Amino acid sequence: MYTNTGYINLTDDELEDSSVPLKVNCCGVYRLITHPVMSTIRPFGRPDYQILYIASGKACFSFQDETVEVPAGNMVLYKPGEPQKYAYYLEDKPEVFWLHFTGKEAGELTIQAGFDDSRILYTGVSSKYQELFLTIIRELQLPRPCFEELAALHLMQLFLLVKRQREEGGFQKTEIQKVMEKTVHYFHENLSTDIEIDHYAKKLHMSTCWFIRSFKQYTGMPPRKYLTSIRVKKAQELLESTDYGIGEIGSIVGYDNPLYFSRIFKKQTGTSPAEYRKAAR
Repeated sequence: MYTNTGYINLTDDELEDSSVPLKVNCCGVYRLITHPVMSTIRPFGRPDYQILYIASGKACFSFQDETVEVPAGNMVLYKPGEPQKYAYYLEDKPEVFWLHFTGKEAGELTIQAGFDDSRILYTGVSSKYQELFLTIIRELQLPRPCFEELAALHLMQLFLLVKRQREEGGFQKTEIQKVMEKTVHYFHENLSTDIEIDHYAKKLHMSTCWFIRSFKQYTGMPPRKYLTSIRVKKAQELLESTDYGIGEIGSIVGYDNPLYFSRIFKKQTGTSPAEYRKAAR
């Protein structure tokens, strides 16, 4: 399992803090690589709030003995003291960001974001959300001056982005959003093939420019960049969890030329595939 987390060392009594407007207690991301399932059960919940963002795949949540499959592009909120029961399954290829927070303004911020009527909120698949979660993780991992304030500021930014989308009427899936969602799934399922953006747009009866613009609006990045991103991410998983050769891994993720694969990988991660594997192990 790939995990990247950041914590503030707190006792259970300190998880709830009404002396500040907003405070991040911990934040992280989980991605299953080899483990078939990861489950969380907290019968009495936690003293703080928790928000989970399904960035890819899906996760299963149990609410009052009802199991709900929550696909990518949704956020789930747990309030303090609410029972928590959810699981991720390897076959669903999940990537889930999570964050625990507290503060006297925490409840009102969740309501403004749109969680007043439902604990599940469709927000779309966006790299902007992922970047904010990762920024918060980094702040918590390396406590520098004002790191708590900056982490809270980034969480506030996350809520404001969700609120803006809600007020602009962006939570209801339009036809173009449904098409882009199918495109994202297609890219993930066929990343080893040579996907030509022009040809794919033509199959959708769209111009290439319109397709690229729509995809970028939906995911936060152009389709070619998105493809590179998920290919490199898949390569990282294989380097961590298998003994395949680097050339084999490059071929699996869509790069038949090992040198080109290594160049792309290093450009994206700052290190070569061999160096990445060595550091991961």
